[in-house]
Amino acid sequence: MSDPTPTARRTVLAAGAAAALAGGTLTACGGEAKTPKSEPGNPSTPEAAATPSSSPSSSTGTGTGTALLKSSAVPVGGGTILKEKKLVVTQPTAGSFRCFTAVCTHQGCIVSKVEAGTIDCPCHGSKFQIADGAVAHGPATRPLAEKQITVAPDGDISLA
Repeated sequence: MSDPTPTARRTVLAAGAAAALAGGTLTACGGEAKTPKSEPGNPSTPEAAATPSSSPSSSTGTGTGTALLKSSAVPVGGGTILKEKKLVVTQPTAGSFRCFTAVCTHQGCIVSKVEAGTIDCPCHGSKFQIADGAVAHGPATRPLAEKQITVAPDGDISLA
């Protein structure tokens, strides 16, 4: 006579696997997030992140139609974080504006400050260059995704 436990155990394991395949959720701990869901269009190479952004010009700033902020709100050599939009706008040199996602590429935290030429994440200490979003200090290994912007003659900065 055989023991019924092995059959019951196999049945439970098979049912759990079937539930996972049918759309159930399995969770595990740890690991680096590969692509935060809040960060579409994350470049896979540093070259993709180095695309130049708009600088003040005769552009009408028609982009999204809604200004993110005024250029006067972005300090030269620094930046301004727009937490609700998950964006950071920087001005590495006078009149040169850049925009990046504010979502850290390490584990998806929102960056908290811009100082000393870097965009800083509070969660694990990653830092990104204000000029191109490149990693200045890990643990992040990928740059911040750049967003194209326009700067209108009146100083309004909008997404392109």
